[in-house]
Amino acid sequence: MRKGAFTSKARTLIAFLSLSLLGAGCLPKPPAESGDLNLTVYGFSIMKEPLEKSIYPGFAAKWKADRGQEVRFTSSYAGSETITNQILQGVKADIAILSIERDAFRLRDGGFVTSDWHALPQKGMINKTPFVILVRQGNPKNIRDFADLAKAGVKVIHPDPVSSGGAQWSVLAIYGSELVKSEKQSGEPDHARALQTLRAIWRNVISTPGSAREARTQFETGFGDALITYELEGLLMKEAGNPVQIVAPQATIFSEHPAVVIDRSVNAARRTVVDAFMQYLWSEEAQRAFVKHHFRSITNDALDQENNQLANIEMPITIDYFGGWVEAYPKVIEAIFRDQVQRRK
Repeated sequence: MRKGAFTSKARTLIAFLSLSLLGAGCLPKPPAESGDLNLTVYGFSIMKEPLEKSIYPGFAAKWKADRGQEVRFTSSYAGSETITNQILQGVKADIAILSIERDAFRLRDGGFVTSDWHALPQKGMINKTPFVILVRQGNPKNIRDFADLAKAGVKVIHPDPVSSGGAQWSVLAIYGSELVKSEKQSGEPDHARALQTLRAIWRNVISTPGSAREARTQFETGFGDALITYELEGLLMKEAGNPVQIVAPQATIFSEHPAVVIDRSVNAARRTVVDAFMQYLWSEEAQRAFVKHHFRSITNDALDQENNQLANIEMPITIDYFGGWVEAYPKVIEAIFRDQVQRRK
């Protein structure tokens, strides 16, 4: 081969490679190179509105201003027991926001959560809300308290305690309400009365959807006379123009909701942003956003005054009344509801 021909071909190859490299430099960089981040959050069913409308945008804007990185979110919503089972079966999630702390214990026992959520602010609880009764406009069945749901002819929608954390809160709300009221009247909690009321109400349950949000959807279609659910579900339905009324029981439970890091899925490179998002959940900005979307603040009760639609609960109780979830689940959900109510319906 002549020297000139070799030189000509070499120059052509060098020019082609230079153009290729230049073109590659103009292509969009993949997320790992550009610094973009994606967090995957699994949340129990009613978390969708506050997360997607306020919490995600608020944190993303703050992180962008502080670090210059874009943060995007991927979410999945279902009953608390359901999303916990999905994570235990191997779906990839960075954070779980759960209805009941029992599900956090399950994730810990399965080796998916190794950090202590109790070391976080408010022992890992990010918001709270009372359980109420939704009825049709005009309250044609004259429902004033939980016990009225046991009246003949009342058709009750109640999510399934097997898949829904909200359903387990509801059981505790009914049972605890009768205990608290009877204790106020006689000085002692009447467990027989509480059991009788729970049984009578459950006989009127005509449908058990998989989550609180699914139960709300059924009720919205006109199915049933009453629905026991989170207060915010009723307020969201009213905002949407649904002809419903909210009945606040004299005594009811405030559900409190934990957020946990799925440590098994979070590598060292992404831990900083995950931890920052977790801390953001207790910021005043995030707590105010929860109140805007009809939750109650877990850090500052004064913020609740910013939402004048939140009901006054005369006799509020918390999970502590039952000794926490460690005692409430085996003693009430299993030994009372499952064994003495559900199986004898």
